[in-house]
Amino acid sequence: MTILPASFRVGDRQIGGGAPCYVIAEVGANHNRDLDVAKALIEAAAAAGADAVKFQTYAGAAVYSRFTPRFQYVVDERSPAEMLEAIALPREWHEPLADHARSLDIDWFSSPFDRHAIAELVAVGVPMLKIASFELVDLPLIGAAAATGLPVILSTGMAAYGEIEDALRAVTDAGGGAVALLRCASLYPAPPRLLNLRAIGTLRRAFGTPAGLSDHTTGIAVATGAAALGMDMLEKHITLDRTMEGPDHPFALEPDELAAMVQGVREVESAMGDGVLRGPSDEERGEMYSLGRRSVHAATTIAAGAVITEDMLTIKRPGYGIMARDIPLLVGRVARQQIAVDTTVTWDLV
Repeated sequence: MTILPASFRVGDRQIGGGAPCYVIAEVGANHNRDLDVAKALIEAAAAAGADAVKFQTYAGAAVYSRFTPRFQYVVDERSPAEMLEAIALPREWHEPLADHARSLDIDWFSSPFDRHAIAELVAVGVPMLKIASFELVDLPLIGAAAATGLPVILSTGMAAYGEIEDALRAVTDAGGGAVALLRCASLYPAPPRLLNLRAIGTLRRAFGTPAGLSDHTTGIAVATGAAALGMDMLEKHITLDRTMEGPDHPFALEPDELAAMVQGVREVESAMGDGVLRGPSDEERGEMYSLGRRSVHAATTIAAGAVITEDMLTIKRPGYGIMARDIPLLVGRVARQQIAVDTTVTWDLV
């Protein structure tokens, strides 16, 4: 298989190669076919500090056969095709939504579910395309997305190694290059025990591409914690209000939660460091290092000329005296002057 790049750029952002996690706020169907709601979700994503906001572009009849049984997790009497058609993003919204996102300096793109959607999204200048987990086995769709030359994000929920290899081969066979793989558990919501976050690293090592997480769990704990694994990309569903009607609202984050998640991811990234132990930081070398650490002190008043014994000494804070490890070097020395009880013992006193 062709070797795929370990990182790529989207605008001025690098994805992979140790760059900060690229955070995608996934709207999905949570626009409720209301343009004002869709724009408000873009505004919420931008205000929260997300790097991108993503929608989905599909037609019910092009995704589902009319004979497909209903999903049990969705309380809806319509067939899957009818339900999907009823909540589909109107395609004439692509341009106004993309323009609105650009005005807020946040990337805008969508998941295409058919070739027409790919062409329409390319026409409005999306920076990348995302293929959902369920579509990972639609190799012609993946090939068509890759043939645009845009980076392709592949969600890998339910996928085995061979299926991921097939999808990546479809990308390279179509002349594509940049790919990111997202670990995903394809349940809504997904129980945390199924996330297998360590597989993010497995995807990166196995396929050489940037790797991240498409998170369908409730809350922000899993997504925030996954930042400690060095994920390159994170996708999380958002809503204005979880009580709104629609299949994706109940497990999505509300705006304040999205902001908390982004902040948490950035804080974890900042906390990771490089793993090298260097002793105290410049900030710690202030009063914490000198006042908070322990050193040798006089346990009693020591007369001038006295030979110092171990029972004359104790170890207390502050820490700018003789280090506790050097007590054997101190014992047997003579006090140059009287050392009052509780005095920090330094070498110039003996």
